[in-house]
Amino acid sequence: MSRSKIEPMRGSLIAVALLLPLVAGSPLRGQEPTAENVAEGMRLYRTKADCQACHGWAGDGRKMDTQMPDGANLRAMRLPRAALIAAIKCGRPGRGMPAFDRLAYSDGRCNDLKAADLKRQGLELPDPAATLQPREIDAIADFLMAKVVNKGPMDHAKCVEFWGSEVDACGEFK
Repeated sequence: MSRSKIEPMRGSLIAVALLLPLVAGSPLRGQEPTAENVAEGMRLYRTKADCQACHGWAGDGRKMDTQMPDGANLRAMRLPRAALIAAIKCGRPGRGMPAFDRLAYSDGRCNDLKAADLKRQGLELPDPAATLQPREIDAIADFLMAKVVNKGPMDHAKCVEFWGSEVDACGEFK
């Protein structure tokens, strides 16, 4: 091949070579999460982030505490992973969903808004149980996409699969 035909392709080949490692390791490309990541996400969902307080242990909106806002039924949602991550990071101002990214509304990274913009619009944003690191948000998203989002109503078989074994919580499902 002549040099004149190779030169235009060179920039594209360099870009592909630089981006390939990023895309290959990115869960955004549809790569299946590891069992360890799903388990870690479940642990974070239940403990540090305390998502179950509003969304219920099964993500079905049956919350654990009557004092907490009503969380969405995540089992019935058709939500792409990127939108789920954005909702966890940025919350849902005015809808009771906290932002788990510590800097969410400090610099415009979320919806091009800052805390002053939310206040001016009368949008409240509750404090999260804890802020989360990006890897923790990814793990929660892995768990939710694997076990909750768009998985339909909970039943006994799904409960056992959800927990990995027969647990007391599954007794309510026949």
